[in-house]
Amino acid sequence: MAAEGVVRIYSLAVILFSLVLHGGAANQGFHQDAGARTLLQDSSHKHEVHCSRERSQAAWKVIEEYLVPFVEKQQFQLPKKCRLNPQNDMFREQEEHKIHVDLNDWKCGFCKKSFRAEKFLDKHFDNRHSNLIGDNQGRCLADLCGALHCDLVIESKKPKGKCNPAAAARNRHLCESLADSCFPASQGLKESRLHEFFLHQFCDAHTCSGGPKPFSKGGKKRTNVFWLACSILIILLLPLFYLLVYFHRREMKTDIKFFKRIAKAGRNKKAS
Repeated sequence: MAAEGVVRIYSLAVILFSLVLHGGAANQGFHQDAGARTLLQDSSHKHEVHCSRERSQAAWKVIEEYLVPFVEKQQFQLPKKCRLNPQNDMFREQEEHKIHVDLNDWKCGFCKKSFRAEKFLDKHFDNRHSNLIGDNQGRCLADLCGALHCDLVIESKKPKGKCNPAAAARNRHLCESLADSCFPASQGLKESRLHEFFLHQFCDAHTCSGGPKPFSKGGKKRTNVFWLACSILIILLLPLFYLLVYFHRREMKTDIKFFKRIAKAGRNKKAS
């Protein structure tokens, strides 16, 4: 009887130990599954950016072509609070890591992956390097497109329709606020000059009464590829031209001497 009691106690202990182990494993499995679900949820959660990359690129193109050359000419630094400052562009770090190798060859400066077109590289940035976007308030250049006339540099944009006086007034107000914050006229001669320039270059065109056209002060000077090619061709062909002239004159001198000898020989025959 004593032996049977010992066996029963031993059996109960084994069963209890098994239950404890099973419960622990189940509990651990539950936590692992929960952790996995959390990980999946975190990885599936995409960094959302409420800012148009295309319009931000257009805004930066306008700034680079129609503002930066004049700012650099005045040797002026845009203040950090100025929304036109490159530091206030949330896509600037990504844009600076675009490597344009060839016509249909773009490369990511972060991971060195290659793409056939810039638009595919942009999608790659959105999917793989979205953590490098500083989505802070006031850092979306696309918000300034109304003031900067971005539609004029966006190729896919349809022609503008009838002028809207309310929209023109809003864009003009935004434009003038940019001029005031980026080039405070009261702070110096450079600021005053650039403030007046900015108003003429961008703000005065925001009207429905037939004012001046945008970018009336011009932009970055571009090298004319046609004239550059012509200049190189002329430089290469000029020595050849002079060489041909030299040989031509040399042959003419030889022919003149030859004809003189013939004429002289003819005169000698007549004399004899």
